[in-house]
Amino acid sequence: MTRFGRYGETVTDEAKHLLDLTEKHLDIGMRGVPVGTCRTSYVTPGEGVHYCGYPIAELAEMEPEDVVYLLFNKELPTEKQSLEFRQNLATRAEMPGDLTPIFSTLPRDGHPMDWLSIGIHSLGMMDCKNDWKEDALNLLARMPRLMGLMFRYREGRIDNIPEDDTSLSMVQRFTNTLQLEVVDQEKLAKIISVYLVLHMDHGGGNLSTFVGKAVASGHATLYSSIASSMNALSGPLHGRANQSCLEFVLRVGTSEPEEVEHFVRKELEEGRPVFGFGHAVLRSEDPRATVQFALGEKLCPDDANFKIIRTLREVAPRVLSENPKISNPNANVDIASGALLHHVGLTNPSYYTTFFGWARVIGIGAQIFDERVIMRGGKGVPIYRPKYIAREQSLRHIE
Repeated sequence: MTRFGRYGETVTDEAKHLLDLTEKHLDIGMRGVPVGTCRTSYVTPGEGVHYCGYPIAELAEMEPEDVVYLLFNKELPTEKQSLEFRQNLATRAEMPGDLTPIFSTLPRDGHPMDWLSIGIHSLGMMDCKNDWKEDALNLLARMPRLMGLMFRYREGRIDNIPEDDTSLSMVQRFTNTLQLEVVDQEKLAKIISVYLVLHMDHGGGNLSTFVGKAVASGHATLYSSIASSMNALSGPLHGRANQSCLEFVLRVGTSEPEEVEHFVRKELEEGRPVFGFGHAVLRSEDPRATVQFALGEKLCPDDANFKIIRTLREVAPRVLSENPKISNPNANVDIASGALLHHVGLTNPSYYTTFFGWARVIGIGAQIFDERVIMRGGKGVPIYRPKYIAREQSLRHIE
């Protein structure tokens, strides 16, 4: 198999082979069926996700702004380029209008992902340049403020909201708006920073990315396309799995190995999923999980939930591997992220997918820009229109 180059632009021999489609490729959600190329990231079974050729573990500790630069420019910035890019984002960060009339009328018990989708749509209606890159950069520059305001309005904390200091980093602008009362603001910022970098992109074929690119192919706005991505991400089989994972960890309730094993076996016996393990492509532990476990060992080794996932990391793969149908029983990115966010004061699991969404706004925006402006010599990818085959019973009905 031909490996991708540094910019992920080489079509693999495996992809060429898969172009020989057969009936077995129908009605399987297009799993494994190639439909395009991706310049921002790719995933390998052994090493996991790579951004523009860089393994994710090499990027995890970097500032999110530098990784944003990488995804849009396909190279890491120099010190000068990094400073200029941050200054550029700062000029875009001011909100184009007041979200108060919108957020104040939304049901507080509505899921945060629905709020996020509405917020993104609203920003697009307030200020859309109809320029793919400009709109993508404007949106990601405004996401920290949007996220912080969304939290505050949902929690009824609408008084004394601080001004948005656009000289701060993306993560600092969020925490400054949020004003979460936690003991260690530095730890909070670090965990969110690593979370964002780890979740920004994951190849071109995951549901939320594909949906966003498909909507954009019909020349809907960047904002409408990203809002559609957030709607796709909100499902329990996709992005909302990180919420389910922390809820699962809280149900375990103990870090004692024998009790954890008993819990896992009981879940399997009763037909319930063991959240936080397995991956469609990887055949070993997700490097993003490895990074987060290392971060947890450094920042919160004695946290009760972290102790639980530490034990799950040892017990669950052993139990799951007893099933020969499970090709990868190892930890994935979701197992640790919720425990870390919970540790720094973000204790409501329903918010976790919005952090995932915030990160994916960046990667999906970069991919939409590539597909609309760069691909096919600048002509862009045509409107998505996969072919569906009429079933025999449908044909009889037509007759």
